[in-house]
Amino acid sequence: MPAQERAAPSETTPGWGRRRVLLLNATFEPLTALPVRRAIVLLVCGKAEIVHGDTAGLQVHSASETVAVPSVIRLSTFVRVPYRGRIPLTRAALMHRDRFRCAYCAGRAETIDHVVPRSKGGQHTWENTVACCARCNHRKADKLLSELGWRLRVVPRTPRGQHWRLLAGVPDADPQWLPYLGEPAA
Repeated sequence: MPAQERAAPSETTPGWGRRRVLLLNATFEPLTALPVRRAIVLLVCGKAEIVHGDTAGLQVHSASETVAVPSVIRLSTFVRVPYRGRIPLTRAALMHRDRFRCAYCAGRAETIDHVVPRSKGGQHTWENTVACCARCNHRKADKLLSELGWRLRVVPRTPRGQHWRLLAGVPDADPQWLPYLGEPAA
């Protein structure tokens, strides 16, 4: 059944296209973040149930039905998830790992930087890549930290835990998601 969205998003809620809903397995294990439209389809088809509704109380209307916009939904049946050993290194995941703070000055991060520059043999890995502000990135250029007398605030590591895949793609995660995501591990 096609659901037609009649409620306009307010300034406090993200637009329909960017909004995400946390999808939990039947065991309350986080699986992914879905667009609102896909979450509504799962609810209407009876494949999922609402765990937490939208804090603003938004609703989606069709000709014969009204569905509350969810924030967190749970699948009705268990879905086996294959093991994923490696977390992909993306700009969004890196910024989230470093909490959007520059690894050198703790300012607001805007870019990424290779601790050992690629021009000097540095690899594009979690352990060699950090979030960085534009000013520090420009000043560092392709120099080593020892050449500048700089040091990192925190040693970069590969993040652990399933929630990293979820949060990497969703910069504005709903606070209602936190109990299901577990402790962030850096």
